[in-house]
Amino acid sequence: MKRLLPLLCTFVFLHTSAQTDSTWIRRVANEILTNGQAYNNLRVLTKTIGGRLAGSPQMYQAEDWGFKALQTAGSDNTWKQACMVPHWVRGGTDQAQALTAEGKRKLDVVALGNSIGTGKQGLKSEVLMVQSFEELDAKKDQVAGKIVFFNYPFNNTMVRTFEAYGDASKYRGQGPSRAAKYGAVGVIVRSMSHSTDNHPHTGATRYDSLYNKIPAVAIGLQDANWLAERIASSPVQVSMKTLGTFLPDVEGHNVIGELKGTEFPNEIITVGGHLDSWDNCEGAHDDGAGCVQTIEVLRAFKAIGYQPKRTIRFVLFANEENGLRGGAKYAEEAKAKGEKHIFALESDAGGFSPRAFGFTMSDEQFQKVSAWRSLIAPYGCSEFSMGGGGADIGPLNRTFKTPLAGLQPDSQRYFDYHHARNDTFEAVNKRELELGAVNMAALIWLVDRYGL
Repeated sequence: MKRLLPLLCTFVFLHTSAQTDSTWIRRVANEILTNGQAYNNLRVLTKTIGGRLAGSPQMYQAEDWGFKALQTAGSDNTWKQACMVPHWVRGGTDQAQALTAEGKRKLDVVALGNSIGTGKQGLKSEVLMVQSFEELDAKKDQVAGKIVFFNYPFNNTMVRTFEAYGDASKYRGQGPSRAAKYGAVGVIVRSMSHSTDNHPHTGATRYDSLYNKIPAVAIGLQDANWLAERIASSPVQVSMKTLGTFLPDVEGHNVIGELKGTEFPNEIITVGGHLDSWDNCEGAHDDGAGCVQTIEVLRAFKAIGYQPKRTIRFVLFANEENGLRGGAKYAEEAKAKGEKHIFALESDAGGFSPRAFGFTMSDEQFQKVSAWRSLIAPYGCSEFSMGGGGADIGPLNRTFKTPLAGLQPDSQRYFDYHHARNDTFEAVNKRELELGAVNMAALIWLVDRYGL
């Protein structure tokens, strides 16, 4: 009996602890699902401010909004952390038109972020269609003076749609410079989506300094299919006009709220999303959702009177879309101050129903968090897997080896909206948005209570 007593005590302790955890998570879930402000906050952010491209007037409006929202949610300390951000401007409405033997047809396009414009005179040339970089290389002698059309579709067999995005997005990021290498004068990229509509999807491109910078646009999927069919039967010319340009860098800000830890105030847990978005949309799913979920976790903790053991920072990051300057600055300043960052969580995959958390951490740490899955699963995140985080918190891992996690909502519709004009407030479901915040709050609370 004496030998069984320690085991019995351990069982009772673990059982009681699990009951406490479950009860607390239910309490914070009830607060968010009953009194949540995330949806209302998202409405204000998207409808009164809209697109929030780095360097734009809307960026500063969003920073002021975020500062006040964190204060209203109950932040103990709120501040703006300055960082220099790029200032690319679209300059007007992007236009393109196909010229065929049958006549003219307007094409639905949007300039790629950071791309150089054609100028007011525009450009016109024959289109060379390729479906891969390998095909481009094979046809390099045909490229000079042409507009290259990268008609590479999403791989529909990839059930995890972020894998399809990773597979296709190299044509947006590298395509203009790869085409310019062989003398192309412009680029058209099939939008990074498997939707059935015709909304073009923007996103950043990256020029290689070895080659000329050439104008680049993304094209809606219906028009991409039409253009591919016409090119297959006869030559097609396209005229395009874009006015994108870079202005000098300007000062932007990470907006930060904080709950100070009561036992280990020097150990910092970060939770956040990015405040900027592309200018052609309201940025509701990308990443207004992550920002308002972050604020909601803070509000809910304060509403139920939770006093964390460790310091929790709620960060609305600057300039994720075309520079990652906010995330880099956050890690840089943390290093300069000698801060101890023990965990970071990001929501940057839309406001859809929560399904999973992806983790970047040691095997031992992952084993520990995996024991919490049964506590969180009833609220949506029933899968825990290695590999995850977020672009803005990535620098923390590279600087400190900070363990990371990323909220992974259902991704099947995300790329219907990503970087496109239909990423609006109306595309977000209130219940799904709130459930994402519940799962985030549960994970943050468990890390705060037990550490890693």
